[in-house]
Amino acid sequence: MKVAFLVAPEGVEQIELTDPWQAVKDAGGTPVLLSTQSGRIQAFNHLDKADTFPVDQQVADARVEDFDGLVLPGGVANPDELRTDEKAVAFVRDFFQAGKPVASICHGPWTLVEADVIRDRMLTSWPSLRTDIRNAGGNWVDREVAVCTNGPNTLITSRKPDDLKAFSEAFLREFSAVSA
Repeated sequence: MKVAFLVAPEGVEQIELTDPWQAVKDAGGTPVLLSTQSGRIQAFNHLDKADTFPVDQQVADARVEDFDGLVLPGGVANPDELRTDEKAVAFVRDFFQAGKPVASICHGPWTLVEADVIRDRMLTSWPSLRTDIRNAGGNWVDREVAVCTNGPNTLITSRKPDDLKAFSEAFLREFSAVSA
């Protein structure tokens, strides 16, 4: 199981990157850090700078067919920056068109909104995204984890860091089924 983690150069919520990353490794998978730039990304603990992490590959050079799943961590600045990058948005859209599973937590669904892939899909997020999701045609629900199979692929979403255990368990089930 090879999983792409797409993050902007700055603003990813560290725990929303590191916990799912470790879950993939613990399941015997290979996580790959993609970003819009090479070098290192800056993670945050809410508004405070945290650790940096090396980028494995630029999203412009990544191929959807090389991955079994995609994780979009949150943090307010992370998806806000990703949704302004055409290559990042295209990569997300291509994942949906390829029918591969996508998992997103907290503010991560902002990138899904920009990619126009949530129409008629059920998902959850940080509560402040509720209106954006509804305006994009999605059905927002307030649940620990929402797993939507209505569409070309499975979409797994979660609300916040407190939901990380359930989020990781849900996306690992879906990603493992694809890679088997």
